[in-house]
Amino acid sequence: MPCRIEPTSRVAAPVTAPLPAGLEWIAADLERLAADGLERPHRIRDGRQGAAIELDGRRLVNLGSNDYLGYAGDVRLTKAASKAACAEGFGAGASPLVSGHSRSHERLERAIADLLDVPEAISFASGFAANSATIAALVGPGDVIASDERNHASIIDGCRLSRADVLVYPHRDVAGAARILAGARAARRRLVVTDTLFSMDGTIAPVADLCAVARRHEAMLFVDEAHATGVFGPRGSGLVEAAGCADGIHIRTGTLSKALGAAGGFVAGHADLIRWLRHRARAWIFSTAHPPAVAAAATRGIELVAAEPHRRVELLAAAATFRQRLAARGLDLGGAEAQIVPIVAGAAEAAVALSARLAEAGFFVPAIRPPSVPPGRSLVRASLSWLHTDSDLTRLADALVSCRP
Repeated sequence: MPCRIEPTSRVAAPVTAPLPAGLEWIAADLERLAADGLERPHRIRDGRQGAAIELDGRRLVNLGSNDYLGYAGDVRLTKAASKAACAEGFGAGASPLVSGHSRSHERLERAIADLLDVPEAISFASGFAANSATIAALVGPGDVIASDERNHASIIDGCRLSRADVLVYPHRDVAGAARILAGARAARRRLVVTDTLFSMDGTIAPVADLCAVARRHEAMLFVDEAHATGVFGPRGSGLVEAAGCADGIHIRTGTLSKALGAAGGFVAGHADLIRWLRHRARAWIFSTAHPPAVAAAATRGIELVAAEPHRRVELLAAAATFRQRLAARGLDLGGAEAQIVPIVAGAAEAAVALSARLAEAGFFVPAIRPPSVPPGRSLVRASLSWLHTDSDLTRLADALVSCRP
């Protein structure tokens, strides 16, 4: 029987006092954010993730989560977490390098390595930490990074932390990446880094072509499978598997918080790569490990990906049908190819207004604005889940048409 969590009482908003001297500039900058349509709302969710959620007291069809396979609210993950918490306690108590690495963490890392068919894996408290720490551990001053212009913020920050020379190539432009590598022959090390499925626009990287370029120029290739793990590939390991080019990938990262329904991030690959990260990845060395219960839930998520392949098959089929419906009605989807479906609105204010109208129609489809997307390309992003019914998506398609300006 699913566990029941009683709703908490509402807490009154605190009275805002004037900012102290030295911080008074924040008020003016916040006003500018609001005037530019870039202020982010602070939302409160009651209950668990699902096809519908209670958000700020309203029940809405949920297109705002990354719960692609519907496991975030699955009681099977809850039970796995509860069992591990009872056996190992909740907090890890220390960094993995000291005494925080539990038996549950060890099982999780073995399960990740098996899913991706690589020798070893290492888990992090978040996907952001995995990306930023790993890039900074691999390259530094005197090295060159070729980075896709639409890479996730965690990749961008990792590039900055590395202090390597970062050269950005146009989105999915393999020739652009090749030109950067060709011009960096004198660099100590060269790294190509890309998302495989881009989180803002739902486009897919040309992974196989990038493998060929990296091989030709003797560069490292780093791919982030955050939004693809569990969803793509015959075994659900991601777009690297789907492209059939695992041998050409040096570093594979991903998250446990999206299709797998838990929390955390990982890096997978050669055993010596993982050994190196245990000595150089600062976010792993100097952070307390995430709770063993979370690791156990993620392991259960991986087991379910293997046991329930129909979920990813049905999700991708539903996403293809949904995109076809929207494209046939003239909506700009920005080249989306997966379960992430953006509807381009243009100005930030237009995206916010469209999201608000959709909420009035019963759908939570968040507005995405700069800096997450380029100026003039603000959008609402529908993240599809296996839990959504055909009726949900048909009604959403109708609402998108009727609610657009």
